[in-house]
Amino acid sequence: MVSSSCLHSVLDTAVNGIIVIDDNGTILIYNRACENMFGYKSAEVVGKNVNTLMPSAIAKQHDQFIRNYLKSGDPKVVGIGREVVGRHKDGTEIPIELSVGEAQTESGHQFIGVLKDLRATKEYEERLRVLQSNLVTMTRVNALDEMGAAIAHEVNQPLTALMLYLQTAARRARAADQPDDPMISLMDKAVVEAERAGHIIQRMRNFVERQAPQCIGTGLATLIDDCLELVRVGHEADDVEFISTFVDYNYQLELDSVQIQQILVNLIRNAGEAVKDQPVKQVIVSVERDDDNVFVKVMDTGPGLDEEAVSHLFKAFTGTKRRGLGIGLAISRSIAQNHGGDLLVEPYEEGKGATFTLRLPVNSKATS
Repeated sequence: MVSSSCLHSVLDTAVNGIIVIDDNGTILIYNRACENMFGYKSAEVVGKNVNTLMPSAIAKQHDQFIRNYLKSGDPKVVGIGREVVGRHKDGTEIPIELSVGEAQTESGHQFIGVLKDLRATKEYEERLRVLQSNLVTMTRVNALDEMGAAIAHEVNQPLTALMLYLQTAARRARAADQPDDPMISLMDKAVVEAERAGHIIQRMRNFVERQAPQCIGTGLATLIDDCLELVRVGHEADDVEFISTFVDYNYQLELDSVQIQQILVNLIRNAGEAVKDQPVKQVIVSVERDDDNVFVKVMDTGPGLDEEAVSHLFKAFTGTKRRGLGIGLAISRSIAQNHGGDLLVEPYEEGKGATFTLRLPVNSKATS
């Protein structure tokens, strides 16, 4: 016959939790694995009702479950493994796989529960789900990247043809000795707008095409103007005012213009979204310099960013925009750091919009 000390030794070395209760729900045996799972020591729970280890909604009904089973013999858990929820000593809920067996003893019915802690399994499943979701998102991003370049290329061809037709029509009208014909003025204006659209599409192609990092001398003021022009296209209906206060067109930085443009377009576009429903709709790009760094600031008149939003701001796939992918700021910070700089956001101030600062060293060079 197995001694009591030997039995308790076996129970305490078991990987899974083991609880034995009587037909009143009183805990008779509670092994060491249960102590680790629930946070209660054996002395704290032995002799108490097992509903101590259950969330309140389930605990209120458990005694009745036992009485119903003893009366009807209809098992809800007995002899059937199932996933249930337990309650830790600190109040947190624990996912548990529970198997219950029944024994008839001299003291009456006893129920033996074997419990497997599913927290690690659930955490692994959640991480796997997030990774799979991120993989799908990145696949979409890659597809959008390729589609964007293709669309820009295809749209550019008919646009170029349209511009040539307009120029030809204008020349023929002038040759017909009709210099004052208002149609000539309209066609000239149409040519200018077609050229402007062509420049925008070319910037879009440069923006989405995959290119090796190339650090060359780049006019910072012109780069900012190009970024503002790209963003204005998507906000013409919102009446948002995009302003650059930096007008030193002779100042140059050694950087990868395509990558830095990606950062600024993302920041300016986000700022435009933040102010479009505000009474004052302004996005201001300014530049500050010292001996070692250039600071490009993107300020808006939006509602600002609270501390909770700022804490997750640069983490991938945590964006709050309904239509966003949640990766823009994370990638932007990586690009800035690869240039030896950084991307920062100023602390929240009530009544003040958000301000992002792109810091770039004066001798900026991207690392691959």
